[in-house]
Order: sequence, then C-alpha cells, then structure tokens
Amino acid sequence: MKFKTLSVVSSLAVAATMTAPAYAQDASEEGRSNVIVVTAEFREANLQDTPLAITAVNAEMLQARGQTDISQVAAQAPNVTLTPQPQNGGSGLIAFIRGVGQTDFNFALDPAVGIYIDDVYIPTLSSSLLELVDLDRVEILRGPQGTLAGKNSLGGAIKLFSQRPRGDGSGSLRAEYGSLDAIAIRGMMDFSLTDSLAMRISGMGRSRDGHVTMLDYGTTHPNSNVPANNARGRGNPDYGTMGGQSVMALRGALRWEATDRLEINLSADYTRENSDAIATVLIAAGLPVSATNPVFNPRSINPAASVGSGVPGTEIYNDDDELIGYGQYTSLPWLVGKNGQGVPSSCAFVPFGEYSCDTGGNLAGYDPRYISYSNFMDARTPTTQAPYKPYFALPITRFEGWGIQGNLTYDITDDLQFVYIGSYRTYESKWGQDQDATPIPIAQLDNQLNHEAWSSEVRLNFEAAEGLLQGTVGGFYLDQSGEYTARVDLNYAGIDFIHGPDTTPSTTKALFGTLTVRPTDALSLTGGLRYSKDKKIYTYFRSNPDGTVPFQGSLAPPPGAPPICEYFYGADPDFGGPVSLGNSPNCLLTGLFGISDGFRGDRFDWRVVADYRFSDEALAYASVSTGFKGGGVNPRPFFGPSAGACPALTFNPDGSIIPAPPCNQLRSFDPETITTYEVGFKLDLLDRRLRVNTAAFYNDYQNIVLTLPACPSSPCLQPRNVGTAEVKGFEVEVTAFPTDGLTLDTTLSYIDFQYDVASVAAAGLRGTEITPYTPEWTWSGGIQYDYEMESGSELSFRLDANYRSKIFTDTFNTVWSQMDSLFLMNGRIAFTNPGDEWELALRVDNIFDKYYFTSVSDTTTSLGVVTGVPGLPRTWLLSVERRF
Repeated sequence: MKFKTLSVVSSLAVAATMTAPAYAQDASEEGRSNVIVVTAEFREANLQDTPLAITAVNAEMLQARGQTDISQVAAQAPNVTLTPQPQNGGSGLIAFIRGVGQTDFNFALDPAVGIYIDDVYIPTLSSSLLELVDLDRVEILRGPQGTLAGKNSLGGAIKLFSQRPRGDGSGSLRAEYGSLDAIAIRGMMDFSLTDSLAMRISGMGRSRDGHVTMLDYGTTHPNSNVPANNARGRGNPDYGTMGGQSVMALRGALRWEATDRLEINLSADYTRENSDAIATVLIAAGLPVSATNPVFNPRSINPAASVGSGVPGTEIYNDDDELIGYGQYTSLPWLVGKNGQGVPSSCAFVPFGEYSCDTGGNLAGYDPRYISYSNFMDARTPTTQAPYKPYFALPITRFEGWGIQGNLTYDITDDLQFVYIGSYRTYESKWGQDQDATPIPIAQLDNQLNHEAWSSEVRLNFEAAEGLLQGTVGGFYLDQSGEYTARVDLNYAGIDFIHGPDTTPSTTKALFGTLTVRPTDALSLTGGLRYSKDKKIYTYFRSNPDGTVPFQGSLAPPPGAPPICEYFYGADPDFGGPVSLGNSPNCLLTGLFGISDGFRGDRFDWRVVADYRFSDEALAYASVSTGFKGGGVNPRPFFGPSAGACPALTFNPDGSIIPAPPCNQLRSFDPETITTYEVGFKLDLLDRRLRVNTAAFYNDYQNIVLTLPACPSSPCLQPRNVGTAEVKGFEVEVTAFPTDGLTLDTTLSYIDFQYDVASVAAAGLRGTEITPYTPEWTWSGGIQYDYEMESGSELSFRLDANYRSKIFTDTFNTVWSQMDSLFLMNGRIAFTNPGDEWELALRVDNIFDKYYFTSVSDTTTSLGVVTGVPGLPRTWLLSVERRF
C-alpha cells in the first residue's frame, strides 16, 4: 500500500473533499461526502475513524465565521478556553483544555497545552497567539497527547496546518474596513516554478484603533487634588488609547516533488506587531486586604498611596543618631496633589460600574465603560532609598518573530516511510504595564522576552501484513534558550529594580512509538509509548536601574559588623524593614545576582485504545492515556540562598527567640501528570446528513502546580506541587444538513473539577475551588444558509452564538477574580458572483453590544485594586475579496 503524505495532509486532497461552509456536499440531493481528513495520529485518516476527541475546522469554515486568530476558534470547541494574555502577559495566549492549562508567560513554567504549526512545536505562551494566515485547517485534540504530540500536551494539543503550494496559478486578495477604523488586507499567490517545484506566498496586515481611551484625570477633573498635565499628553485630556492593534505577517513556502517517492517542503514566516498596550480598566479600588482589613472594601481609601506604609511623622535615626527621615518606607507620597498633600488611591479613579465614585469630571463624548486613567508614569521625587525617579513605562505591545522549517517525506517502500521535520524559531516581545490602572504610581513595569528554539523530529511510519499492523516510531529533540528582562517599579513594595536578563536554557529529548493492530476490519487495538527527558537551568540577575548590584553577600552580618540591610532585624515598630528610608535601594533583593536553579527529570507516557466500527455509520472507542507538563523553578524569588535565616521576630513563652527557617525562595517543582480514561462515539446518520460525536472522560490529575504566597518570608510567590484533583466531564459535537444549503452545528460540554481537599489544604485552599479559565458549562451554535440565485450568484447568511458559565481567573477563586456567565453572538452575510471570483461580505461581532471582560486581575491583597480587560463592543467589518 503506497503511503500518502502523513505529516501534513495534502491541500489538494482537502480541496477535493471540502467546500464551504464546513464539509463537502455532493451536487446531488442524495447524500453528503462530508469527509474531513486529519493527521492526529501521523497518518491521513477520516475524522470519523480517529479514536479520540478532536475538533477539526477547515479554511472555509474559518472564513465563514470570520475567525482570524487562534483564540477565536475555541468558541466552537467544547471544553477549550483560549484567551489572549492580559496587560501583564503581553502578546500571548492563555490556553486551557479540560481544566488543564497555564497562565504565566515566564519561561520557568511550561505551557500545559501543546501548540503546533505544521507539526512544529511552539514552546512558549508568548508566541502562541497566532494569526490564521493561509491555513488549511485547525485540529484541536482534547485530552493528553503524551505519546505522539509529547511535550507539554497534558491537556491537549492545538495543531495548525498551512496550505501547501500547489503550483496551480491561483491567488486571492481581500481588503477590509470596519469599526474603530479597522483596515486589513490579506492575500496569497500560488504558482509553479518548474514541473516539480511550486511556490506559495501569503501575507496579511491589519490595524485598528484602541477601544479604551486613556484620559488625564487632572485635566478632566480640574477641581480634584490631582495635578493636571500629569500624563504624557500634557494639556490633552485624551492623549492615547489602549487596545489598538497593528499586525503584519508574511509566509513563503516551497514544495518540491522530486520523485514520486520524495517530497520536500520548506517554509519561512515573519510576524511583527506594533500595538497599543493591552486594554485595561479599573473595576474597583480600596484599602488592600491585610490581617487588620480581612475583607476588601471597594469604597475604602488606600492611605498607603498618600502617606507611605508607616506612621506619618515617625522620626527615623541611623546608628549615629542622625535623623534620616520620617515614616517607615518614605516621607514622601507616591503622588503629590495640588495642595501639597498626598493623593490616595480610591474608587474616584474607577470610571464605571457599581464600585465607581468618579464624580466632578468632564467626560462628555466618552463612554465611561471604556475609560482608563492609567498614565504608565512614576514622577515621584527621588529619595535615597528610591533614587531612580522619574520613570516612564511604555504603553506598548510589541512582537517581532520569524522562523524557518522543513519537512522531508520519503517513501522507502510502499509500506515504509521516513519523515523529517526541522525548525528554527526566534522572537522578541516587549510590553508595558500600569498594573494599578490609576494615575498614582503604585506599580508599573516594562517587560521584554527574547527566545529562540531549534527542533528536530524523525519518524518511520510503517504498515505490515497487508494492513494488519500500522505504526510509527521516532525521536524528538528541542533546544531552546530564553531571556526575560524587566524594569519592575513596585512602590507598594518599596522596590524598583531590573529583573534579568534571567536566562532559561532548556532541552527536551524523546523517543516514541505507536502500534495499531487490526485483527478484523471492524476492530482496532492501539498502544503507544513515549520516553521524555527534560533539563532546564534558570539563572537570576537582580540589579538597580543604573546597573549596580544592590548589595552582595549575606543578609546576616558577621558578629559585630553592621547589617547590610539597616533595620532589617529591628523589632521596633518604628522601623519598617529592608525597604525603610535609610537603607540602600532594593536592599530586599539579597543574593539574587548570578545564581542558578534548575530542574532535571525524565518520564514515560503511554496510551492504549480500542475502537470498534459497528457499521459505516457508527464507531465506538475507549482509551487510557497519560501526559505531563514539564517541571521548573521559581522565577520570582525575593530572597536567595545567601539570605540565611529569616528575621527571628517570634518568641517562646520564656522570651527566647524561636529559630527562623531559611529565607531562601529558590525551589524547583516536579512535572504535573495526568491519567485520562475516555470513551467516545462517532455517528454519521441519515445518509450523512447528521453527524454526532460524543466523548466522556475522567482525569486523575496529580502534582498540580499552584503559585502561592507560601514561603517562610515575605514577599513571596512560589510555584509548588501541592494538589491532586479528579476531573469528570463530557462533550458533544453535532453537525446537520437538514436541507440543501442549510448547515447547523452545535457543541455542548460539561466539566466537574474536584480537588482532593487534603492535598490542597497546605496551599490555603478549601478544596471547593476550580482551576482558572474553566467554565462548568459551554455551548455553541451556528446556522448557515447558502442560497443560489438564478444568475448563479450565491448569498450566504451565518449566525454564531456561544455561551460559557462563570469562570475564575485565579487559583483561589476569589470573588474579585470571578467573571460572570457570558453569551455572545456574531453574524456574517456574504455575496459571491457566479464565477466565484468576487466576494462581498459584512461581518458583525458582539451583535448585542455586550459589555464583558476577557480576563480580570485581583490584586486586592497587594495593590488594593481590581482590573479587567474589556472585550470589544459591537463592531462591523466590510470585506471585498478577489479570487483568481
């Protein structure tokens, strides 16, 4: 039996079996040939013959739905949540499948959902918010893909497959214009260079104004104590926006069919983003939660922003009895008002909602739902403890990346095929953050990620005994290096420093194999095994903004010597610790320069599955599979190994000091692991006019990593393996063709996430929480009608709706991290001329103009604020496309 191309399905094959909207339809009225070809198991197979839970979307459906980036595809995939990163994550993706995912962009933590482009693994969250440029299809595989997809496919895998060159002289050009002055252009050309060599060039560019307006509070509120001209615009109340985008991407591909047995594909791509800061608005503000203020009051006033974190007027002396300042942290407010007094943080800076007390402002002409008083600026008067002022964070989101990759397929015999996939990818990502979203400089940051990765994969695909045996064996190697650099200006914590460049080189090596036995035409038995070996080294650098190291050595001084951090050990309440006025800048960050921590580990994963085809219409399967998400280290320690013991300020009843534990916050964590039990049914009924695919699963989720304030010292955020959970759920996908021209599609999913109470008690969880970005219920529905007129032109009408129940965005499921249930609807109307050469289309998103958030951030315990990323209001987009 001659192999077809296994790594990426042939575009010609797909074209022959699919047309708009989602599945190919016969010209006759007697049935459908809705065959969807996927390669989830490294060989071309009908979707309905593939024994796993998989959602496949082809290019025609992506266009019909108006989907242009990978995060939008999740709306029609059950138990899948793909969310763009909020402002603290830059240009990237938060991906969760069946309750398993990752929110942190830092290279020290691996993603839990594997994302692939043409079988090349994308190893970081910060390069995975992908534009859908000239795609053939998207496959979303739910459940662990540990044996074939491998690394970090604990929750599942998302695979994007590009169109391959055909050499047929085809091409297209599409121009778009819409709301918020949105402008976009997309195009492709496919042509032949020789009889055996074809080339395809595609690209896109789009821009859109921001939907959140940044206003200068002092200018719009002239009677307030906030000084005018406090923002970058100086005199302009409306000086900028957030959420505006400018993105371009190019791709070139070559396909050489050297012989009837050898095919080589090469491609290169380039992406650049030059956008505004990610849109963020203030939802609530008040006094941070503490031991004396256990419940966040969104209408309270945060005095820390106006008087420092100590008692005003408290005199502080050095060892020579010289007066060096007042108050514990600083004698100066974070923002000095027009009357010379400090400006507190409060609900006055919340422009909209039930927690707003924004009064006395001139906001005529602005929608308060989409207003922010952020200014990304710290104009404080410098002190000896905080001398690096003023500081201006950049309100930007930048990304520039490129990659090259090759795919070689050689049919050694009719039953043995060799495949090689190699790639190199690199990117630089920059973004700014005003973490508090107020004009007060509570916390602002500039971030930069640099990353490069090399990968190689070899496979041998084989068949034997006239199809009785089928299988794949292979190996995988990934070598990646990343650097994270940031200016971290945290006035609320009394530190302002340079983070990095922290380096994170890592390698992954794997061997894998899978074998399918077909004892009868109806029964298949499959077993798979993969061995993976990971290594990751993280090196820490913390310095002052001028490049100097805050101090070196141990916090604990030799006997008789002065302490390196003045007042660090003082029990006197007049002294505030290592960030007190009189200490050197960033005295807190002891011993964190040029030291490393690392993780090394290996693991076997396996999968067994049996499937049985009862008839041409019905397939059932049952499987057990495992997967893992790589281990790592704590990327944000505040104390290193040289810190010694933590300050000993607790006492025994006899007055003696209780020995303190070590302050060192460097600590590695082990991989998360999962074992999934799944059963499914795939049905094609009524002469293939009705397709019903269902799956039910049970996950045994172990070694769950939670980022916790769980150190013996403070401040602290440390990832640890602290939890186990049982996760149950089901998924249903239905597609129907009731009459010619009418298509209906719907999905329904449910998940029940239950922590083991005892396992998470040490983390401070009750056990009733659920993992972030995981709704209990999701539903989607689409209807499309294609009407062919007598002239041969065609009108297409489509509506898409999706619903999710409430979700939480943090581990502890705080009330302020909850996002309520959400229902959205989009629509599209398209006209195509008789020769299918021209298409005119109008798309409307968020038809009911729903005000909602894509994510929220609860920082009530540190900053005393709640912020959110508002989704786009109702928007329209008109497009004209020419095909040739």
